[in-house]
Amino acid sequence: MYRYETHLHTSPVSKCAVATVRDSLEFYKSQGYDGVFITNHFIDGNINIDKDVPYRQKIEFHFSDYEAALDMSEEIGIKVFLGTEMHFEGNHFLVFGLDKQWFLAHPEVMDMKFSDRLNFMREEGAFIIHAHPFDDRPFIDHIKLLPRCVDAVEVINATKTPFQNAMANFYAEAYGLLKTAGSDNHSAGNRNDYAGIECEEPIEGFSDFVEKARAGKLSVFRIARDNKESAFKDVSIEFQKLP
Repeated sequence: MYRYETHLHTSPVSKCAVATVRDSLEFYKSQGYDGVFITNHFIDGNINIDKDVPYRQKIEFHFSDYEAALDMSEEIGIKVFLGTEMHFEGNHFLVFGLDKQWFLAHPEVMDMKFSDRLNFMREEGAFIIHAHPFDDRPFIDHIKLLPRCVDAVEVINATKTPFQNAMANFYAEAYGLLKTAGSDNHSAGNRNDYAGIECEEPIEGFSDFVEKARAGKLSVFRIARDNKESAFKDVSIEFQKLP
C-alpha cells in the first residue's frame, strides 16, 4: 500500500510549526510514506508574515515552503503535493488543486464571503476538505459546518479526540461526503500519533488523487508510536459510538 500525509505544516511559513521542510520530508520518508501534501496556513490564518505586507508578497511567502519541498523531493525520495489550509473564524479547510499563479491572479477571493470563496474555488477546480470540523478549542467561538461547500471531511485528525473524530465521521456519512485523514503535523517526528490516506496504486498528481478519492480507492489509516519508542505500529480505527 502507498501512504500519504494530507495535513502537514512546516517552518517557517506556518507560524505554529517547529519542523523545517527537510526535517518533515526526511521523517516521512523514514516511515515509509510515499508522499506528503504541504498544507501550510494561508494568509488568512497563522502564517509567519506581517499581515500588512502586499498581497503578492504574502502569496509568494506562503508557497515558498512547498517550492522548497519540491526542490528536495527527488533527493530525499518522496513525492510532494500542494495544498493550503484556509481559515474561517477558527474553522479550517484544506484546499487542493490551486497553485500560486491562481492565487496571484485572484486576490478578490479574500474579499468574498467565505462560503462564496469555497464555492468559487471549487468551480475553478479545487478539491476542498473540512479539516477537524468538530474542533472546539477555547478560541473557537462556535462550530461551523459547510457541507454544500466541501468535497470531503477529515474524519481522522491525529491531534483530535476520538469523540471529535467520531463526530466528523458522522458528519461525512450524513451528507455523503468523502472521507480523508491527516496528522495535522507541525513537528515532524516529535509526536506519537499520525494519520493519512493509503491506496494500492501510487498517486501521480492532483487529478489522480481526486479521481482515486471519488472512485473509493483511498482509505484512511492511523499509526501510533509503540510505547513512545521509535517504532510505529498500525492501530485499529474505532470511531467512538455516538449517543
